[in-house]
This record gives sequence, structure tokens and C-alpha cells, in this order.
Amino acid sequence: ASSTAGVSQVLNRYTFASTLSHLRRTNTPIGRDGKIAKPRQLHNTHWGLVCPAETPEGQACGLVKNLSLMCYVSVGSPSEPLIEFMINRGMEVVEEYEPLRYPHATKIFVNGTWVGVHQDPKHLVSQVLDTRRKSYLQFEVSLIREIRDQEFKIFSDAGRVMRPVFTVQQEDDPDSGIEKGHLVLTKDLVHRLAKEQSEPPDDPSAKLGWEGLIRAGAVEYLDAEEEETSMICMTPEDLELYRLQKAGVAVDDDPGDEPNKRLKTRTNPTTHMYTHCEIHPSMIL
Repeated sequence: ASSTAGVSQVLNRYTFASTLSHLRRTNTPIGRDGKIAKPRQLHNTHWGLVCPAETPEGQACGLVKNLSLMCYVSVGSPSEPLIEFMINRGMEVVEEYEPLRYPHATKIFVNGTWVGVHQDPKHLVSQVLDTRRKSYLQFEVSLIREIRDQEFKIFSDAGRVMRPVFTVQQEDDPDSGIEKGHLVLTKDLVHRLAKEQSEPPDDPSAKLGWEGLIRAGAVEYLDAEEEETSMICMTPEDLELYRLQKAGVAVDDDPGDEPNKRLKTRTNPTTHMYTHCEIHPSMIL
């Protein structure tokens, strides 16, 4: 038997807020009397996953953290259908792989296990991404394409922290009418959500809701690893600025002395393309 202390705890019931806070608490198993400051400090990779403000004072400061508002922990899904899907899409299983025949093939890893190689990774990645956006794949499966290392990594295991972001249309879509560089979340979807709030539909399965946004591909969950390969802009307005800049319009970054204006970094003219957009900057808390 292991001797880990504090596995079961009595849930805090002082106030409603303290109960919610206790339910999303995380613990770093380092001795509380350690002299090292590094594990206690805020790290930039915590962005959107761990609250930068909520941590106890004193002994456990920075070692006990809380998950952010929209942070979600994956529950895991089986990887077999995924491998099956890719074999049907031209993936060569690792047992039959001949390095001399395909020296530049991209390796495919599922949950850390090398399962096969593929000749045309760009096409495969876009197909798998598409199936996830159309919700044939579990929304919590994360897809990472490392172009430099010629690897395509897929994770469907449990215990990864993820957060939702809005998706940005990558190519013009004639079916839905969404142009490249616009949010996949359209005005129609927003109006539908607002209407459901005021008058819920009689048939619960017709309800859009949050799950509907995921099914529509307007919202996507990214884990820390997939976020590394994404380009996320802060607000839809920044996306608007980016589009104007790409169209060759001179963009004025400084709209005067508006006192309540959000502080923001200058738009980077070298940005190739945004892939996602933050839901709201305050979701880091």
C-alpha cells in the first residue's frame, strides 16, 4: 500500500465559492519547506490552464494551484479507432515500414507509441483535424504536427489539461460561406444561442448549447502540447486588424486616449495566419 497523505479530503463548505474553488484545486507534491523558489513561481505555460491569482499564502504558496475557469481535464478515449481510421487513409503500419524506400516519411505517434508512417502528412493531418471538427472524433483528442521533426503526434489519453478557444477559418468555405481568417462562430450561431436562453426548445436534442458549438467546429479544445503549434489571437478585434493588415490597409494601432481601453501588444506584421482566437482574456483566471 502507498503512503500518500491527503488522498481523500473533506470538501470545504464554508461558502459556495470556497466549495467550487476546492473542487478545482491542484497540488504539487514537493516538500513544503523546500528552499527552491522555481516551482512556486508562475510560469508562462500556465496561461489559460492555471489561475495566476488564486493560491494560498505562506507554506504552500505557488505549490497549491487552481484550474482556470474554462480549463478541462481529459477523461481519455480509446486509440484503436484512430489508428484504424489512419490505416484506411494510407498510413503504413510501422511493422511494414522500410526506411530506405521512404526516407522522408512522417512518423505517426498515438499516445507516445510509434504506430506507422505516412507519405503525405499535410493531407492526413487536415483529414484527421476535419473529423475532429465535425465531431466524428472525440473533441478531447489532440493532434500535434511537428513539421521540423517530421512527426505527427496524437494524444487521446486521460489527465491532460485542455482549454477551449474559438477556431479561425483556414480556407474559404463555399458551403458555409465563411471566409478565410474569420471566426467559425457566426452571427447565426450566436443568435441561436441567445434565442435558446430566452425560449428553450421543446426537444432537448435540438438544443445547440456548448456541445453544439463544439459539433459545429466553432470551439475547439487545445491541450498544452497542441497549443504550442497554434497561433492564437487575443480578441476577435485583433483578428479584424490582422485581416485589414493582410489586405494592405494601414492599421492605426493607437486609437487615442480611451481610458478604459484594453492594453494590447502591437500587431505583428509578420504573422502568417491565426489558427485560433481566445474566448476572452479573463478566462486565464
